[in-house]
Amino acid sequence: MKKILFLTIFSAIIIACGETTTNKKTLVQGETALSGTIRIDGSSTVYPITEAVAEEFREVAPKVKVTIGISGTGGGFKKFSRGETNLSNASRPIKDKEMAACATNNISYIELEVAYDGLAVLVNPKNDWVDSFTVEELKKIWEPAAQGVIMKWNQIRPEWPNEEIHLFGPGVASGTYDYFTKAIVGKSGSSRGDFTASEDDHVLVQGIVGDKYALGFFGLAYYSENKEKLSLIGVHNGTEVVKPTLETVSNGSYSPLSRPLFLYVNSTSVAAKEVVTFVEFYLKNAGELSKDVGYIPLPQEMYDTQIERFKAFVLKNK
Repeated sequence: MKKILFLTIFSAIIIACGETTTNKKTLVQGETALSGTIRIDGSSTVYPITEAVAEEFREVAPKVKVTIGISGTGGGFKKFSRGETNLSNASRPIKDKEMAACATNNISYIELEVAYDGLAVLVNPKNDWVDSFTVEELKKIWEPAAQGVIMKWNQIRPEWPNEEIHLFGPGVASGTYDYFTKAIVGKSGSSRGDFTASEDDHVLVQGIVGDKYALGFFGLAYYSENKEKLSLIGVHNGTEVVKPTLETVSNGSYSPLSRPLFLYVNSTSVAAKEVVTFVEFYLKNAGELSKDVGYIPLPQEMYDTQIERFKAFVLKNK
């Protein structure tokens, strides 16, 4: 049911994307006197959207300090559950154990979707043998049983080189890692451990760029920033080979590596007017700004619905 709903939502995006009209300057008109600090941490994937929103927000509320850390989705939720942050960027939904940590500390929250993303599978431009993977081949490379066993390219396809595969991917605290392992291996957080891991996507880019035999994955937006340095590989969705693009993520054909992105808001933070104003500003501008930094906006009606949900959340927790 979730998959059907997800694809149905995606099918509306292409029509809805162009219908978003926002006026960043008028949203917080009269709020230039706002002050305070908004603390955000979490996903490196969601960071570019949140930073783009924060840059615009600083223009209209210059006395508000917005700090944004990158410790991965899991690392962000640890800080969030301890009450150290007001908002948490996440590239996957909160897990049961993270919910429990929040409950232990009497922290309630609201989950807000902000955009969609595709996970990019990437190799070095000098790699002239790979043009696509099946999900089964990616699983064969990344599953726990592959560690110490699947070490060379020709173990995936015999015609590929008798050379070691050098793997790069997000760290285990990353929501991108969780989503990839769930979609490809079948269990979130389950993979071989002998790969170069980093929460910093730029480190992963440099690793792949510097190694002809490298293979890695991270969010589509980071590929878009570095597409001259990397080769994007298509994934067979069961019917055809598809590469992630605005269109294929929007229409759901880039399966199973398309996903929603989230922002979580701590209920105690909505007592601060600057936090409420920032979140409303975020939701009113996320469609335009997410597209600017390489992500896929939600349909405008979904943003509108979430603004109403957030307003109700604020009233309940003031």
